[in-house]
Amino acid sequence: MAGHSQFKNIMHRKGKQDAVRSKMFSKLAREITVAAKTGLPDVNMNARLRLAVQNAKAQSMPKDNIERAIKKASAADGENYEEIRYEGYGPGGVAVIVEALTDNRNRTASSVRSTFSKAGGALGETGSVSFSFDKVGEITYKASVGDADKVMEAAIEAGAEDVTSDEDGHTIICGFEDINEVSKTLEGVLGEAESVKAIWRPQNTVPVDEEKAQSLMKLIDTLEDDDDVQNVYSNFEMSDEVMAKLSA
Repeated sequence: MAGHSQFKNIMHRKGKQDAVRSKMFSKLAREITVAAKTGLPDVNMNARLRLAVQNAKAQSMPKDNIERAIKKASAADGENYEEIRYEGYGPGGVAVIVEALTDNRNRTASSVRSTFSKAGGALGETGSVSFSFDKVGEITYKASVGDADKVMEAAIEAGAEDVTSDEDGHTIICGFEDINEVSKTLEGVLGEAESVKAIWRPQNTVPVDEEKAQSLMKLIDTLEDDDDVQNVYSNFEMSDEVMAKLSA
């Protein structure tokens, strides 16, 4: 395993579920509001909104919260969120991509820049690290939907590019432009996915030792804790031994 998924596992094992859940709901709501604003406030007519609502439901976000987030998009006094991507390097020369939805560009830029600096990293120009990542679709299913062969067969039929399966579940990768089509086809065979989203997948990974890994985790943790930050992606790779120490 490499990249951000490792950090997610560590974070949850440290017992931060409640705080993470509250923060996650607010970020899911923001994505729903932006999706509803950029198209029609109807999941059947707005592909981005359909995915946002699907992901919110997968995280057990209450129906009232979802409906409130959709209504917020048409409110006259609603916030106008701007989508911004920041790119930079963290400890050990690890590439980091930060996606934000903000109603105050200056506030978010200042916060992200400060977080990189404090961690011994540096914020770069847009495009400075994203060239070493691929924008792809990621569809995840729980292990209970079936064995690896069943999911692999369904994924191939749906036009996916790659599948990885383990005891935690199944991760299916497809072309960014094929997310909706592939996810709909898979839903007909495997049921509703646990999550469907666009991600930045690193083309190559950078190994980090224990010292660098600690600093990197702190950087990602602080970035994710920022209300304006939606997603953080990185190309780090750490050994099972280091991962076990950090999650102890």
